[in-house]
Amino acid sequence: MSARMVALLVFVLALGAVLSPAAEGAVAQAQPPAASVPATGALGEEGPAVVDMDAVVVSGVQPGPGLWRVRKDDHVLYILGTQSPLPRDMTWDAREVREVLAEAGAVLGPPGVSIGADVGFFRGLTLAPSALKAMKNPGGETLDELLPPGLYARWSGLKQRYMGRDRGVEKKRPLIAVYELYKEALDDSRLRQGGIVGPVITRSLKERGMKGTSTALELKIEDPREALADFRKEGLKPQDLECFGDTLDVIESDLPRIAARANAWAVGDLDALRAIPQNRSQVEACLSAWTETETARKRGLVDIDARVRDSWLQAVDKALSEHPMSFATMPIDNLLYDRDGYVAGLTARGYRIQAPDEYGEEAVDAAAGDALPPGDIAPAPAATTPLP
Repeated sequence: MSARMVALLVFVLALGAVLSPAAEGAVAQAQPPAASVPATGALGEEGPAVVDMDAVVVSGVQPGPGLWRVRKDDHVLYILGTQSPLPRDMTWDAREVREVLAEAGAVLGPPGVSIGADVGFFRGLTLAPSALKAMKNPGGETLDELLPPGLYARWSGLKQRYMGRDRGVEKKRPLIAVYELYKEALDDSRLRQGGIVGPVITRSLKERGMKGTSTALELKIEDPREALADFRKEGLKPQDLECFGDTLDVIESDLPRIAARANAWAVGDLDALRAIPQNRSQVEACLSAWTETETARKRGLVDIDARVRDSWLQAVDKALSEHPMSFATMPIDNLLYDRDGYVAGLTARGYRIQAPDEYGEEAVDAAAGDALPPGDIAPAPAATTPLP
């Protein structure tokens, strides 16, 4: 980690093991690893046996989903709905996105949170040890001393399977430890977070000598050293246990569903994505485990979702008012399910929103030789690869 990253993200490092960007390119986003199926037992009880199903994950060149289109008058914003994790061995056929990026007047980053602090180079380095200490349990306890016996037994079995005899993780806070386990389970399932969408966008911007526009909500930690000290005193909360248990549920029995979502995104199957049930119990538990710390409340890190959404919508207003064509990324769940959030916010502003499969007929006309309306890009051919 560079000194700059230490200086700007030291607080996120300590608080944010669950601040994993759901969309590539986010500075930091309050988004836990994945949604879970409903919990199978009370916290501390023995959970179900691990479902040993090797989900088939697609590989090779895949088209990904089409682009959402947001219009006002003759200006258009194209949105790529992103998904994490994705198949580890896929190569994204990003022709449609590259065509838009070649003409876009603005390229917006995904919704998220940028947490900064006024910390100099050397002071940032001195804070790094404090951040690492804050990732460990405040009294030096190990997980077997903190967790209910049944919950620890589930953790121990999964840790042995995916992490082997890693003793260092036993000293880390439950939220951080379980997230590290989750990442190892993804890797074992041939899934990955990041490294597929982000490089394409970065390369296109570099070719044009252009910078992307951050839409992140900017929060400033005035007292990073004191904030770290406060967080190091935070003890175990019920939300920590809920997040821990729900994430174990995901690893035990929900990896096939996660792989199915990754496959559906890869082959561009929006119907399959819509059909996969969404359950946000783990997301909400893990997010509240972070936002309900006294450390976060004292520093105004509250009502994050609404503030992040407002920041993103303001960036969209600016882009659409200033440029005939713009491009943005955001988690595909926000486009598919969050009808009262981002989609409602766009509609309230008078924008017309179309999903990729809602303007397919225009793409067919374009393929036959008819011109699309000004500012339109013909989507790439629909995927024909069936889901495994």
